[in-house]
Amino acid sequence: MTGSAAQRLTLKEIVAMGVGGMIGGGIFSVLGLAVAQAGHAAPLAFALGGVVALVTGAAYARLGVAFESDGGSFTYLEKAFAHPNVGGIAGWLLLAGYIGTLGLYAYTFGAYGSAMAGDASATAPAMHHLLESLVLLAFLGINLYGVKASGTAELLIVTVKVLILLLFSIIGLFFLRPERLLPVMDHGALGTVMGAALIFVAYEGFELIPNAVNEMENPRRNLGRGIFWSIGVTIFVYVLVSLVAEGNLTPDQIAHDKEYALAVAAEPFLGRAGYLLIGLAALFSTASAINATLFGTARLGKVMARERELPKVFAFSRKGGDIPWVSLTAITLVTLALVNLADLSIIASFSSSTFLLIFLAIHVAAWRLRRRIVIHPAIPLIGMAATAFSWLALMAYLYQQRPENLLWIGCGYGTVLVAELGFSERRLFKRD
Repeated sequence: MTGSAAQRLTLKEIVAMGVGGMIGGGIFSVLGLAVAQAGHAAPLAFALGGVVALVTGAAYARLGVAFESDGGSFTYLEKAFAHPNVGGIAGWLLLAGYIGTLGLYAYTFGAYGSAMAGDASATAPAMHHLLESLVLLAFLGINLYGVKASGTAELLIVTVKVLILLLFSIIGLFFLRPERLLPVMDHGALGTVMGAALIFVAYEGFELIPNAVNEMENPRRNLGRGIFWSIGVTIFVYVLVSLVAEGNLTPDQIAHDKEYALAVAAEPFLGRAGYLLIGLAALFSTASAINATLFGTARLGKVMARERELPKVFAFSRKGGDIPWVSLTAITLVTLALVNLADLSIIASFSSSTFLLIFLAIHVAAWRLRRRIVIHPAIPLIGMAATAFSWLALMAYLYQQRPENLLWIGCGYGTVLVAELGFSERRLFKRD
């Protein structure tokens, strides 16, 4: 149901939605991982990931205008592939990817929270687990109660956190130490590519923009602009922030404090106040991102249940409101298990791998629907090549450096596949 003209999202609010989704926790979470893999070329790794996101954004823009559906990726894949299992598996994978993202944000909230509390003792892991669990349970309660932010509030939140990051970056540029940035390719070109693949989850979020296509002013004009502007702003912020962080910290410092490296990077030139400012921005950003992601993911589960791609219990809503309490509770419980059993590298690897696969499938869908959505064939072809190469680079890195992460990813995908096929096979038997 669309809103009135006065209630429709403006271009500024669309851009804020995309930037908020991407900077909601990404740069705070994966900066240390990017530096560890790409070395001095971490800013280039962020830029490379942004290029892949831009190409993918072009496909989303055309698909979003053509179908104007709140179902987003799930709907596009259903339209492109006749076989019901393709859309179903993609939907389940999308849910898994968002759960991984929720875990990433909660993990980062716990890391920054325990660091700001000055907990460097043997109890730090316990404090970390406590905080990451509490923030998830807190926002489960908020969502069950029915509290949600307005578009104006989201615009304000995004503006504040981007201004904090830009302030950090502009001041930090005057304190850069060139010797900490050279040679640029100290980890080689392959390290840069693998770094981009590993931190690609930092660009997850722009694909939520087409989900609001029916609430936009002039979607045919503003949908594509909103996607490209939001990705462009995010690339600029990520490259600048990573440049300043590397120019003010040694690789050993970043490796030691990778889970909250950005706050540590502010301390050399802004002092303890800078550390606390960036830490508060991280807590604020990750908390708001958890709230928004949990809100949206639960409703994706409800839509999938109504489309008979999930058990119908996921569509159950509380009487007197449209709150999918079963979906909210199930997603939170799975995220709690993930965030307390896996470390940051596993969560980031799983999330990046999942969204690269989803975006690869979106490019295949755009290619199959290229005449209907009126897109130049080169765009989905380039997107397919870029996302496939990035995913293979990520798999190669994990095989060489972190084979245990591959086991986690394989178990996650195996669970999704068995669950979806088992559920869909029941439906196929019923049709037969």
